Amino acid sequence: MTPNKTADNRNMFLFIALSMVMLFAYQFFVLNPQMEKEKAAREKAAAVAKANTPVANGAPAPVTLAAPVARDKAVALTPRVLIETPALKGSLSLTGARFDDLFLTRYKETIDKNSPAVELFRPEGAKHAFFADSGWLGQNINGLPNASTQWSLIAGDKLSVGKNIVLAYDNGAGLRFERTYAVDENYMITITEKVANVSGAPVTLAPYATVNRQGVPDQLGTNMILHEGGVGVFDNKLKEFKYKDWQKKKTFEADSTGGWLGITDKYWMASVIPAQNEKVKAAFRASEVEGVQVLQAGYVANAITIAPGTQITETHHLFAGAKVATILTGYQETMNLPSFDKAIDWGNFWFLTRPMFWVLDQLFQLMGNFGLAILGLTVVVKLIFYPLAHKSYESMTKMKMLQPKVEELKKKYEGDAQKMQIEMMNMYQKEKVNPMTGCLPMLLQIPVFYALYKVLFVTIEMRHAPFFGYIQDLSARDPSTIFNLFGLIPYDPAAVPLIGS
Repeated sequence: MTPNKTADNRNMFLFIALSMVMLFAYQFFVLNPQMEKEKAAREKAAAVAKANTPVANGAPAPVTLAAPVARDKAVALTPRVLIETPALKGSLSLTGARFDDLFLTRYKETIDKNSPAVELFRPEGAKHAFFADSGWLGQNINGLPNASTQWSLIAGDKLSVGKNIVLAYDNGAGLRFERTYAVDENYMITITEKVANVSGAPVTLAPYATVNRQGVPDQLGTNMILHEGGVGVFDNKLKEFKYKDWQKKKTFEADSTGGWLGITDKYWMASVIPAQNEKVKAAFRASEVEGVQVLQAGYVANAITIAPGTQITETHHLFAGAKVATILTGYQETMNLPSFDKAIDWGNFWFLTRPMFWVLDQLFQLMGNFGLAILGLTVVVKLIFYPLAHKSYESMTKMKMLQPKVEELKKKYEGDAQKMQIEMMNMYQKEKVNPMTGCLPMLLQIPVFYALYKVLFVTIEMRHAPFFGYIQDLSARDPSTIFNLFGLIPYDPAAVPLIGS
């Protein structure tokens, strides 16, 4: 092989090697980052699309991806109508006609006299947005009202008890929407929708209503014995999703006639309620957008065809407030809502917790102090169990008297366990003693006292209820411990490392 040919071959192999290096470098430093960016963009778009997918093929849940703003600023971004009742205070956004600014004025965040009222709803754009909306869905119909629709206030200036407000919107394509809001003295809001078809063709629409939460506060859903998350009743069957389980399951759908569903915390709940004779497709949906959990509970009712020159009316309700047992039971009876009082997490021993709460509430009405009512209920429970406890004490006394004979049998039949057991059973039978009699009453009391703990833990009636002296909130942990000499030293042991961790 000539020197020139050898040099040519070497140059060719060198060229191929350098080309491969450049190709791999281009792939690694240019194409791969570009593909990763495109993949991230697709995933982000898919997440947003999923979050905006209708609940049960229904209402969209718009997601704000921008950095959250302060609550007051988010409220100020849209025109509003004031809401003021003995139990509620806030505003309704005319952009989207949303309930997204609501406080429960009967309850404060803390026992401090200057504490603000408990917040229920907050607008989209603020951190941990929580709101309710409703509207209409239709195939290939332009101009249906959505989250950005600007509604006009045509009647009323403030939503309060006995004073309704009316909003209107014309889509410019032959459909006119009118929405009337009414509220009672507690937490039930009635929403009456009218749609007039002034076009020349029939239109088919389906009503929807949703409750939406964008981001779950850290303190929610952390207690093992308490349900917080999605809750609803479909065809008289209770369905619950704790926040963590809901986020894992992603989607749950159910067909129902009437019922209700929403999002509940320990003491507060927001739920949408269709007409109880209306067939609906209900759904719980969860998705994640840029690390924010987006939760939605809502329903879509059967579609309605509106002939030209006619109008239809649809009525549904929104519960937004505190889970007071008597109020929930009242709505359950007057509005024929199935198992509405089960919005309170009575637990598996509901057949004990509910009557126990009734007795506790009656004692509270009689005594005027929740602490005294608890003591009274404890006495009542002890009196009910006294016959069993007395029998248990008698059995334990007899067992104690037989203890010397038991020791004799153990020595006599040492090494023969089977014979010893036979003789002991004969002795118990002769003396008419049952060893289990002493244990059974205690076992029977376990679910009762668990039910008592459950009642005290979940019912709002004990929240911020004072007792005497330094005990000003029976629902709070006792700050007096041995580490602060039972309240004499002014510091909180729960905040001290190792002690309070």
